[in-house]
Amino acid sequence: MTIACGSSEPKTSAKRPSSFVMGLVAVGLASVFAAALVRPAEAATTLTVSLWGDMSASMPTDDGIGMRKSGKNEPKPNMGVTIYQHAIKAGPVTFAVTNHSEKTIHEMLVVPIKDTKTALPYLAGEHRLDEDKIHSLGEVSELDPGKSGSLTLKLKPGKYLLACNAPGHYAAGMWTVLTVTP
Repeated sequence: MTIACGSSEPKTSAKRPSSFVMGLVAVGLASVFAAALVRPAEAATTLTVSLWGDMSASMPTDDGIGMRKSGKNEPKPNMGVTIYQHAIKAGPVTFAVTNHSEKTIHEMLVVPIKDTKTALPYLAGEHRLDEDKIHSLGEVSELDPGKSGSLTLKLKPGKYLLACNAPGHYAAGMWTVLTVTP
């Protein structure tokens, strides 16, 4: 450090960092703080779904939610949707779906429902749920026997119908309910 004659201010030979360097430091610090504030992405819950069975002449035709008349004695379905967790936490969910039937194409729709007593909109002439009215969140569609597919959704707490909507399958009992908790 040197002091100039006639001046009481010290002079230094060191240079100030350039505004470019200061900008880089600011960006670096901002990145570090931002990384500390951002939570890691939520890992998706994987739900294994099995679609099984083939159509037969003795299939029930009123085994959808709210369709069955009390006291009726129909044969048990020989096709269905099986899940191995009936309750999961809200957030991202990956449905890993496999068609285990021998000869029938199946699909899986994910439909939010209020309860399991109220019948869903059904097109009787087409033997399937009315997809324009049920508000499906997504589907794994038309899986050939032995094939698999997946679907990832972010689910809120509530009840969800997992159903095959190939003609006749839903009414034959090819559905199950998933509960999503907070």
